[in-house]
Amino acid sequence: MNARVERIAMTPKAAELLRSLRATHGKPLMFHQSGGCCDGSAPMCFTQGFYIVGPTDVHLGDLDIGPDPDIDPEGIVPVHISREQFNYWSHTHITIDVVPGRGAGFSIEGPTGMRFMIRSRIFTEEETALLAAEPAR
Repeated sequence: MNARVERIAMTPKAAELLRSLRATHGKPLMFHQSGGCCDGSAPMCFTQGFYIVGPTDVHLGDLDIGPDPDIDPEGIVPVHISREQFNYWSHTHITIDVVPGRGAGFSIEGPTGMRFMIRSRIFTEEETALLAAEPAR
């Protein structure tokens, strides 16, 4: 059996907010994990196509929030990070969570009174070995 290590996850509260945002905006969603500056180190949520992922971005993985037949038949929220930022975070599992408060001005959850945040942990030695066999793209 081939074990697979996921680099990204979400809490049930984050999934709930994502489904609500998808319904409100009428489009599939995506995240880009920012690297600091104006928006701190917040996961930034956008409708797909609004934020253009570039050749220097790394795909961390996908979050499955469940399909919506009218808006998003697949229900997949891709998560990206800049390659430079990934170099710092490559040893870290990221979980997207949500807490009360005002987030960064560019992320679409701002008006909800909630904000996305990350929780992280260092990968175990076993996870690190498995990840080495499947490099991020």
